[in-house]
Amino acid sequence: MTTHAFPFPALSTKRLRLSLLTLADAEAVMRHFGDERVTAFMDIPPCRSITEAEEIIRFHLEDTGCRWGLFNRLDGELVGTCGYHCWEERAPSHAEIGFDLSPAYWEQGLMLEALRPVLAVGFEGMGLAYIEATAEPANERSARLLAKLGFEEAEALRDGLRYFRLDRARWEML
Repeated sequence: MTTHAFPFPALSTKRLRLSLLTLADAEAVMRHFGDERVTAFMDIPPCRSITEAEEIIRFHLEDTGCRWGLFNRLDGELVGTCGYHCWEERAPSHAEIGFDLSPAYWEQGLMLEALRPVLAVGFEGMGLAYIEATAEPANERSARLLAKLGFEEAEALRDGLRYFRLDRARWEML
């Protein structure tokens, strides 16, 4: 397991508690990523076992970034995840952000609420110059969310994906 030099903090919002996923979350991760609607636009199949859930968690523990679990403050249920991967610390420092949400919580503004402090961690804590995101062409929900957060979309698809980028200067103006 990789230990990050950067101490990714626990975060909270009005409706969510964000904490780094651990192997203790495997059962909740299995339920969440077992939903085909959650993984529909991801490069992983639906999760079918605790072992697969543990592999997902280990991937993020060993990656250069992190993955927060989004837990409902009212009942503690895992409702989604978000975080950074592919963190390049050499200048210009950047990382890719990823996120997913259980369908029961779609269209409630929860991911927008969660990603605002996560972006602040990226720019203020990690010292990123820019943050990237990708989305499948048909994933309009993610594209709308990224636009609301100030991300700008590249003009052309790359590798069959839509590419988005948020520069520190733009974020500071928002």
